[in-house]
Amino acid sequence: MTLWTSDDAKRATGGTVTGTPWIASGVSIDSRTVVPGDLFVALSGPNFDGQDFVADALDRGAVAVMVAGKFKSDLPMVVVDDTLEGLGALARFARARCGARIAAVTGSAGKTGTKEALKLALASSGATHASEASYNNHWGVPLSLARMPAGSDYGVFEAGMNHPGEIAPLAQMIGPHVAIVTTVEAAHLEFFTDTAAISDSKAEVFEGLEPGGFAILNRDNAHFDQLAAAAKGHGAEVIGFGVDGAANARLIAHHATDGGTQVFADIRGHTIEYTVGAPGVHWVRNSLAVLAAVDAIGANLELAAQAMADVEPGPGRGTKITVHTAAGPIVVIDDSYNANPASVRAALEVLGGHLGGRRILALGDMGELGSQTQSLHAELADAISTASVDLVFTVGTHTRALESILPANLRGGHFETSGVAAPEIAEAIRPGDTILVKGSNAVGMGDVVRALVALKVSGGHH
Repeated sequence: MTLWTSDDAKRATGGTVTGTPWIASGVSIDSRTVVPGDLFVALSGPNFDGQDFVADALDRGAVAVMVAGKFKSDLPMVVVDDTLEGLGALARFARARCGARIAAVTGSAGKTGTKEALKLALASSGATHASEASYNNHWGVPLSLARMPAGSDYGVFEAGMNHPGEIAPLAQMIGPHVAIVTTVEAAHLEFFTDTAAISDSKAEVFEGLEPGGFAILNRDNAHFDQLAAAAKGHGAEVIGFGVDGAANARLIAHHATDGGTQVFADIRGHTIEYTVGAPGVHWVRNSLAVLAAVDAIGANLELAAQAMADVEPGPGRGTKITVHTAAGPIVVIDDSYNANPASVRAALEVLGGHLGGRRILALGDMGELGSQTQSLHAELADAISTASVDLVFTVGTHTRALESILPANLRGGHFETSGVAAPEIAEAIRPGDTILVKGSNAVGMGDVVRALVALKVSGGHH
């Protein structure tokens, strides 16, 4: 596949092209993941200079490199003033040359899962390009756009932030026809005065909307009116999703099935029944946003609804793992990738639905909550109680605020680090238990998951 020619790269960036003409089938910003056919963009960060890795990238099969320095001029290069601006120029050129209908996804929780579900939904109607993993920042968004094939029918891009002002430039680059805000919750509070300020920052996504665009907003969220006003200020048609009677994409009924949820909904006047492959009400709610986006973007709603059965949580985002130990099976819910109060509550709801053995929570610190850190950890006690959790292990420093107020019979132990916690938690598990492992990425709760998975009988049946 031809993604970039040397001529197009020159036209896009205004840079100087050296060496023989080339055709790139991919774009990479990490020399370690370069595959043959890539254009390697040598970005520089606070602790590294991508230009030190040009030789590595070429060794791995890069057809050309984008640099901002002096190199042997016979190398296949695009020489620009600034490589991040060069990547942004590729992104804008790729967006402009492509006739795809574009969606942007942001929100305090559920961005990546919603983006992946929307990608699945749209792929049933046409060629769909989406950002990988959570490539949602000032590097990830332009990289994802630069990778969009010119012939794409649909594009789905995630935009994230942890400071005010970060989403607007990303949204302007994406130029979406539809913008989804999954929810506004206490996340990254360290850099904001309150959730209303977070809402304002999420609303920056509307600054990039194409004329006649749509804003798909959580009707059940306290900040719906604030977001709707901002969206209308940018000329958007607002579509609300949720259980609220006024929602245009409204949940009528749902019931849990084995590993998923059967859903009955009204999507802008279309009554539709479908299955969501991932467990949890938060997936159901976000599926309403996905189907509303599909309808607004003009893709096939019925095919998209069928595709929801294939939705599954990404690694560390609620994946359910059955581990067959010598004594019997345990179920591990691996939600170790990230945590904020809203996502912990959603995960506890899933844990509460598990019947049979003990329900156990292994919770690591939630990060970036600023002055409300202690109270937001302590306030999880009610959700733990509602989910009928039998045992709680806490890891880190902030979770102490929660551990100290739990009833004595629920306290499994508090550990400073995940490395210390992992063997102790693995030791305490019994057959029939279901354990939810959750925490902000920095706490490394994946250590606990790995220790639990290691309990499996080697060579046993799976």
